[in-house]
Amino acid sequence: MSNKELERKSEIEKALDKRITQKEGAEKLGISERQMRRLIQLFKKGGTAGIVSKKRGVPSNRKIAEEVENKAMAFISRPILRDFGPTLMAEKLEQMERIRLSKETVRRLMIEVGIHQAKSRKPVKIHCMRERRPCRGELVQIDGSKHAWLEERAPKATLLVFIDDATSEILSLEFVEEESFFAYGEVCKRYFREVGLPMSFYSDRFSVFRTNRSKNLVYEPVTQFQRALSVLDVKLICASSPEAKGRVERANATLQDRLIKEMRLRNICTYQDANAYLPEFIQQHNRRFAVQASMDHDVHRKLDPQEDLDFLFSIHDVRQISKTLTIHCDNKVYQILTSHQPYYYAKQEVLITKNHSGEISAWFHGNKLELKELRSNPKQGVIVSSKSPDARPVAPAYNHPWRTYGKKINGKPMVSSLQ
Repeated sequence: MSNKELERKSEIEKALDKRITQKEGAEKLGISERQMRRLIQLFKKGGTAGIVSKKRGVPSNRKIAEEVENKAMAFISRPILRDFGPTLMAEKLEQMERIRLSKETVRRLMIEVGIHQAKSRKPVKIHCMRERRPCRGELVQIDGSKHAWLEERAPKATLLVFIDDATSEILSLEFVEEESFFAYGEVCKRYFREVGLPMSFYSDRFSVFRTNRSKNLVYEPVTQFQRALSVLDVKLICASSPEAKGRVERANATLQDRLIKEMRLRNICTYQDANAYLPEFIQQHNRRFAVQASMDHDVHRKLDPQEDLDFLFSIHDVRQISKTLTIHCDNKVYQILTSHQPYYYAKQEVLITKNHSGEISAWFHGNKLELKELRSNPKQGVIVSSKSPDARPVAPAYNHPWRTYGKKINGKPMVSSLQ
């Protein structure tokens, strides 16, 4: 008998001995008075066995059929699904085999098969939860995650993630080689054209977003990314810790689990094919994980068609024109081709832009100048010593006179016996 049944037996015996009333016994056991009378009748009729649960030792009515359980365990044991978690495994089991089981049932089956181990929960440092922004597009969290996204099928790459704070909706994804200004610029250009301009971005303190070496400077330097966003009136906020932008960090963890396995199931082996698959994955992810914003208003602003995003997301710098109308940039010399007199441009500052492909352009008062790269002749070869810095002295031969120099026998120089 269980402790609950022993307690019931004790109260029933007290009620039968008239030490308590049936109402008092029912209140102590937390059951109705009618249920108390029914238990007393069962006890009188069958004794202690009458109040023992009839379900003990009998298979549950909710037990999974053996055929279904064997089919599920065969699916779980597939090598391609070796590192799937219980939640994702339950979803794939329903999609591919039409077997609907709870994630805890799938977890139990995975433990029985031996492909999953129960984990003890570690103490977690508590961080105060920040309330979501009320409107879509009010705050977009951005981050890059470098990982072996295609496992052993391709080298590591970086996934740039743009996620809305109000809805947890993925707004843009793209695989790139490394986090860089041009990489973020390409994703921003596509995002701005397809969705619109958000009110603000929320990022970490990576060097693309913020200059971290501003000590002893009067003004904090502005990065190329900050400059481009300021023209578009998009505010950039840099978080002080990963927990502050937890929504995009948790999204990275989800993507490193689900996206990798979805691409494995589709046998995607190149990042070009992976980028082609991302729109489909974004749609599935948002349908599964996105939530509704507290306000229906979308604050994304429509991009002005006259805004030149290619120009904004180029590297901008300033150079001074020489007296001979030349500009020096990236260890190269460019000649300005113009019909104006030289004094018109000499000693003037021009804006230099460098795009993603490395093309250099010069702008003077908003007008693009025509440039010609001047070929520089190689310098004359420098005469260097023929001696190698790694040279080592060679030991004399075994019969070299140096080996017997100064050695005498009976006042006469000693002659080597090996000569």
